[in-house]
Amino acid sequence: MVGSTTHLERDGQVTLIPEEAEDMWHTYNLLQVGDSLRASTIRKVQTESSTGSVGSSRVRTTLTLCVETIDFDSQACQLRVKGTNIQENQYVKMGAYHTIELELNRKFTLAKKVWDSVVLDRIEQACDPAQKADVAAVVMQEGLANLVLVTPAMTLLRAKVEVTIPRKRKGSCAQHEKALERFYEAVMQGILRHFNFEVVKCILVASPGFVKDQFMTYLFKEAVRQDCKVLLENRPKFMLVHSSSGHKYSLKEILSDPAVTSRLSDTKAAGEVKALEDFYKMLQHEPDRAFYGLAHVEKASEALAIDILLISDKLFRHQDIATRNRYVRLVDNVKDNGGAVRIFSSLHVSGERKFLLREFGTRVVIKDDLI
Repeated sequence: MVGSTTHLERDGQVTLIPEEAEDMWHTYNLLQVGDSLRASTIRKVQTESSTGSVGSSRVRTTLTLCVETIDFDSQACQLRVKGTNIQENQYVKMGAYHTIELELNRKFTLAKKVWDSVVLDRIEQACDPAQKADVAAVVMQEGLANLVLVTPAMTLLRAKVEVTIPRKRKGSCAQHEKALERFYEAVMQGILRHFNFEVVKCILVASPGFVKDQFMTYLFKEAVRQDCKVLLENRPKFMLVHSSSGHKYSLKEILSDPAVTSRLSDTKAAGEVKALEDFYKMLQHEPDRAFYGLAHVEKASEALAIDILLISDKLFRHQDIATRNRYVRLVDNVKDNGGAVRIFSSLHVSGERKFLLREFGTRVVIKDDLI
């Protein structure tokens, strides 16, 4: 994301340019009902000729909407914003409804009545070039592979490879072997296409049984044959891990593996996973230190007792302003009193566990999602 918060004090708005799919997720978390969004969009307009005939055409224009509905497709990372036009132009009248689909590499301007600390931190995080996907994973089984990027904010499915693998037949394995080779080749091409080796520090290859081992043998045999230097030079980044299946949900158990945690210790994506695992260890070994309920946490904050606060970003998308402000105040109080705050993304593998987590002083608080 390109942009900054330097002009907020002057004009109360910020202009941003989403550069990659993850930026759409950040934008989704920035938008709220009642905000003003200005962006380039396509509008179907009707024109009438001098003879009275009516025609229609699609024109590109810039509109400013008062946001009413926000729709985010997490699989395609597409963001659509519906609202009423608040700045009339030659194509669209005041008050007319329109839906803007935000596009990569096209700027938009966002204005809010109130810019709270959570929103400002989100902008700084989105515009930080260091916040990139430095962990990749290939979660596979025979005939199925999910190629995933794990960023500090979310888990991105970059490709899904599916190839039908016929069973081995008595006396003939030719069809089975050919299908496996096609499958491995497709996964190899997916890795080369979707993983940026200049950014990624570690590539986890996980599967049940020996699928991962057979794939790695194929991968580097082909890399030598094709003289694929990018694979050969980055061979140390690959790590084999056991998983129960080739489905994306197995990523949770993969990232919880102690060997993986140790290997990923210098990556940004491991931070949230480790924080959550530390919490569960404390809860398991010292259950008498576990409490729950928002009221308990607020009382701990008033007593200046919070050391680390773990909270889901889902709570900050609450449509009730008073409820949202309650969570914002809690975060601000913890920070003002020297505590640390970790906001878990609901699209990150750690945030997919439907809990609101808080740890403070000598106590831990765990509560089911409040919304």
